[in-house]
Amino acid sequence: MDFPFALRGEAAFDVVGFGTNAVDFLIEVPAYPEFNSKVELTDYTQAPGGEVATTMVGLQRLGLRTAYVGRFGNDDAGDLGLASLSREGVDVQFAEKVAGARTQIAFIVIDQRNGERTVIWKRDAKLSYRPEEAPLAAITQTKVLHLTPHDTAACIRLAAAAREQGVIVSTDIDRAFDGIKDLLPLVDVLIASADLPRTMTGIDDHRLSLTALKEQFGCGVVGITLGDAGSLVLGPDGFVETPSFPVPNGCRDTTGAGDAFRVGFVYGLITRRTIEESCRMANAVASLKCRALGARTSLPTRNELNDLIATAT
Repeated sequence: MDFPFALRGEAAFDVVGFGTNAVDFLIEVPAYPEFNSKVELTDYTQAPGGEVATTMVGLQRLGLRTAYVGRFGNDDAGDLGLASLSREGVDVQFAEKVAGARTQIAFIVIDQRNGERTVIWKRDAKLSYRPEEAPLAAITQTKVLHLTPHDTAACIRLAAAAREQGVIVSTDIDRAFDGIKDLLPLVDVLIASADLPRTMTGIDDHRLSLTALKEQFGCGVVGITLGDAGSLVLGPDGFVETPSFPVPNGCRDTTGAGDAFRVGFVYGLITRRTIEESCRMANAVASLKCRALGARTSLPTRNELNDLIATAT
């Protein structure tokens, strides 16, 4: 099944990402602690993360040309986050540091038994974009805009500009928020958490709720990630249900697995694969990401992605 839209021709970037970056403090424990208890940790690390920043790194590792639009605090965490993107080759000309702001952080508790995580996060309000601050210049230079709607009004302005210029809009949404009904009609590719379609439509059945979501907002492709169960995506000719891949050597950490899924899916779109192939690559990237602690640590290279798909065929 082909994607129901065409990519722009030549552009400086394949994908521009607008949204969150973060520095994560990852704590691995033998089992998730009970209330009012103490537990000795197994391992810990500090690593850069954030949904959109992580997705741009993943796409860059697969060989695409990416740029990140977002704000960092004027602190050590901001230095770490910005340097991590530059080191990976992500263009940061549209990123900026905000004086007096603190970079978004997250404390992530990971259950060693299964790699599942609990995230405790904080984003400084000074990092937010007002609509008039949305960097429209970035849209003129890309084929795809990928965003998270933390600054919803700015996202709407960027998505509207992208639509006017033939740029495909992809979004990563895990919950309903004020303004979502204004943003979704501007979105071409919506990959959401499993709960979002039910929340938006009131329909429990995944297929029926995705159908209703697609009909209501007109997104060309809608889908959900289902963890160990893989993914379910609705395209122009019906549903694509794709199983997950076993994590090589076992799941260590699921932090950023959803971001990794978007990496594989958008990579398939950019490289003109079918929706079926894109779903398979998306699940494979998510699996490989779970090999190590951290959202970006084990995001795969193109060779690693191809090897996993080939051995599982």
